[in-house]
Amino acid sequence: MKKIGFLSFGHWANHPSYQTRTAVDTLLQSIDLAVAAEEIGLDGAYFRVHHFATQLASPFPLLSAIGAKTSKIEIGTGVIDMRYENPLYMVEDASAADLISGGRLQLGISRGSPEQVIDGWRSFGYEPKEGETDADMGRRKALEFLDGLKGEGFAEPNPYPMFPNPPGLLRLEPHSEGLRDRIWWGAASNATAIWAAENGMHLQSSTLKYDENGKPFHIQQAEQIRLYKEAWKKAGHEHQPRVSVSRSIFALVNDQDKYYFGNQAKGSDSFGNIERDKRAIFGKSYAAEPDKLIAELAQDEAIQEADTILLTIPNTLGVDYNVHILSSILKYIAPELGWR
Repeated sequence: MKKIGFLSFGHWANHPSYQTRTAVDTLLQSIDLAVAAEEIGLDGAYFRVHHFATQLASPFPLLSAIGAKTSKIEIGTGVIDMRYENPLYMVEDASAADLISGGRLQLGISRGSPEQVIDGWRSFGYEPKEGETDADMGRRKALEFLDGLKGEGFAEPNPYPMFPNPPGLLRLEPHSEGLRDRIWWGAASNATAIWAAENGMHLQSSTLKYDENGKPFHIQQAEQIRLYKEAWKKAGHEHQPRVSVSRSIFALVNDQDKYYFGNQAKGSDSFGNIERDKRAIFGKSYAAEPDKLIAELAQDEAIQEADTILLTIPNTLGVDYNVHILSSILKYIAPELGWR
């Protein structure tokens, strides 16, 4: 039984066809969409994080607001670029948001993706250590974040504090029990998927990955997931692993759907370079009448391997239309594929 969530990039622009003209529009509509998604029975509300762009960038105020207005839906990110983060401050923010939501955060983190600016993390005051790459820095910060979430004391208390201290070393507060086991790693390669498993993180695999053998996208992604599961089993973690895959899936059930997405019905995988020396494969979008869509999705090996599907949504088209997109998947597609 698969969990189904949405993944929003949180775009806005002063464009006549957009329902999200400003950052205010996007933030408030993101909250409204999460509330509506919970009402129709969706399992998760996830948001991308991009800096220096007219997109969502600071996730914790948004996740906290959603957590306060919902009660069941999982709330997460896909993904937070750790190169930009202070891991200890992030522990405090994430723990507070998780407590507000009643323990529903599912945080996706990663070493980051191509950016709007050159080395934007330098503008945030961060530099790799000697001998590190920026990717190394992102993974190091991720491990520091995971350590902080354990709730163990590490800081020497002041002998003359403003407020009385408990005995021993001090930990970061607030502490949210269990959040450490709800951290996901966004992996673009087989090697980083294995690394995520070794470090006890769930796996997020998106609509692109490095092209490692020339096979179709869904087959490469399925191979990545199997390697991850093998590494998790070998590591002997006590909690169970979870795996999400992202897909652009649109059921064409009315004329408006066909107008927006009908030209994607014959989509295919594509190749490109997301970094100068890295060839990537991008998965196709799915758009068709429900019966055709069901047949196509049944052949997607990575979907079969995953327990969670994140549906990428066109947030600029507004809350009502996105609720329609998600409702169509729940009504026409999910039951026929055994997802619910």
